[in-house]
Amino acid sequence: MTAPAYIVALLVAFAATRAYAVDIGYLAPPGVAANEFPSPQRPVARIVSPRRAAEERRDALNEAGQIARILELKPGMTVGDIGAGDGYHTVRLSRLVEPAGSVIAQDVTRDYLIELAKRTELLKLTNVQFALGEPHDPRLPASSLDAAILVHMYHEIAQPYAFLYNLAPALKQGARVGIVDLELPTSKHGTPIALLRCELIAVGYREIATYQLAGDGGYLAVFSPPEVAARKSPRDIAACGNPAGAR
Repeated sequence: MTAPAYIVALLVAFAATRAYAVDIGYLAPPGVAANEFPSPQRPVARIVSPRRAAEERRDALNEAGQIARILELKPGMTVGDIGAGDGYHTVRLSRLVEPAGSVIAQDVTRDYLIELAKRTELLKLTNVQFALGEPHDPRLPASSLDAAILVHMYHEIAQPYAFLYNLAPALKQGARVGIVDLELPTSKHGTPIALLRCELIAVGYREIATYQLAGDGGYLAVFSPPEVAARKSPRDIAACGNPAGAR
């Protein structure tokens, strides 16, 4: 490639990235501020990568299929991929819920969403929306989701009580929340199931069941959101203690 052509290519790529950046933003007004909620009494893992493992390995374990089956995800649904990262689940859910359904890929890292937007464009997936969130607020439209999945990312949520509280209004009546994580300390990129239960119940979520996924996929804990009329005041939420397994 000649120097002028190379410069043109760089400018085109830069313009495309800026276009994606402009299109990706918050889908809803802010919810309740983080300072209204208690902080977690345990470590919060750093966000270190947009992916957990090679997609081929995850496909071999049928990770997406297991989650879809347990949560009874179907065509026509709108599903939130919370903490979508590189979009492993987003692209698979997109095909599962089409033609009438959609996926909202949400993340707090704009660059991840920009790259995912490029990926979905290459794959010609037209039923994916992108939602930038905040550490305490997913910023999703009210009553927009039939289901939400949080896969290997719960331990990275800096303000879990606020985040769960602000997620609840986005869930339709009868919606399900599926959280996948490992039985490891939060500092080691897992969440002990006892801690997970405590934090969600503190916000008013109700546990439905917990399943063990194949291989090293961890567990899938399924919850229903709090009833609107029975939601606690943020200041009435008590932080869970830091059990030994959460360190």
